Formats: sequence, structure tokens, C-alpha cells
Amino acid sequence: MRRKLFPIIIAAIGVLAFLGGDFDDYIVFLMLVVGSWLIYRGFKGRKARPQKEELPSLSKEKETYYKTVGMSEREIELFRETMNLSKQQIFRLQHNIQKNAKLKAIDLRHDTLKAAKALFKELVKDPKRLPEASQFLYTHLPNIVDLTDNYVEINGHEVKTKEVYGKLEESAQIIDQMADLIVKDYQQFVAEDLDEMDVEISIAKKNLKHDPDLSTK
Repeated sequence: MRRKLFPIIIAAIGVLAFLGGDFDDYIVFLMLVVGSWLIYRGFKGRKARPQKEELPSLSKEKETYYKTVGMSEREIELFRETMNLSKQQIFRLQHNIQKNAKLKAIDLRHDTLKAAKALFKELVKDPKRLPEASQFLYTHLPNIVDLTDNYVEINGHEVKTKEVYGKLEESAQIIDQMADLIVKDYQQFVAEDLDEMDVEISIAKKNLKHDPDLSTK
């Protein structure tokens, strides 16, 4: 804060001194120049904050659906913001996987990208279940995106030392574990549906036993 105020104070003193005629013109001029230069450097040195991506407009059909399932205005806003961010993260993950053979192998082993997209679709169908996917949305997905970002960047270095190769291998192992967690997130989310399917299959088998004409044997 002091660094930001200092150049402004210097310039202000220079202006007041120039108007009052209390100092030598050369000193006043020098203070004005130095103060202005410091202000310029201060503003130039600030990092631009990334702008938050705007949400797509909400269709009447979607708004009606959200309200039909009992969502409040705040819940709708939170859901749309969360899903929009997650969509961008999934696209980023896909981009990283496509750029690197090691990441492709990890994805093929776990079907991570497929699981992430499938879970996203399940949430779109049932937005009230958003809290059930909190680990996926707020921890596992952001983490694997950050990890793959760093992996792709470091792997792109033309010169790699033994230490760098070691870090890449360690990073790949963590990405592999995180990929497995995302698949488990999806399996846990749809576990109830699978249980219901098991019950339906069990009932169907019993019906087949009681009605030989319907049996496929």
C-alpha cells in the first residue's frame, strides 16, 4: 500500500511546490517527472485479473425446469455457475489428455474423461443432486486439471534433467490416482440407479421362473 501511495505523494508535492513557487523550478520539475514515472510503473506493473467468463443466457425452458424441481433463484445461480466452470475444466482436461501420450494412457486405463462427462450429464438431468458431487466438482476435477496443466507444461521443456523426469513420473502417478477417484465419484453417484437395476433384474428372473413360456431357455 505504501509503495502505491509514495509516487502519488511525490507528484502531489511537486504540483503544490510548482504552484506555490516555494522551490527551485528544476527541483519541482524533477519531482514531477519522478512522481509521474513511478505512478506509471505502478499501474503498468499490476497484473491484469482474469475476467470471469459470463454465463450463457438462461432459456425459459430451463428456468421453468429448475423451478419445477424446487430450486430457488440462488440455487439456480449457484448450479449454473458451478456447471459452467466444470464444463470448462472438462474441456481443459480433454485438451491436456489429447496433447500427451502418457496422459492418454492414463485416460484409457481408467476412462476418466468419459466418467467426468457422464457425471456432468447426470447432474444436468438432476440438478438437485449437486451437493452429492461436491468432491468431484470442487476437489477432484480442479486438481486433476491443475496437475495435467503442469505436467503438459513441464513435459514440453526441450531440456530435461534427471530430477525433472523424476518429478514427471511422480506427477503421472498422482494423476493416475486422481483419475481413479473421478471414476469412483461417478460410480458412487449412479450406485443407487445400479441398485435399482439389480432389483428389477432379480424380479424379472423370478417372473421368468414362474412363467416357463417367457423363459429364454
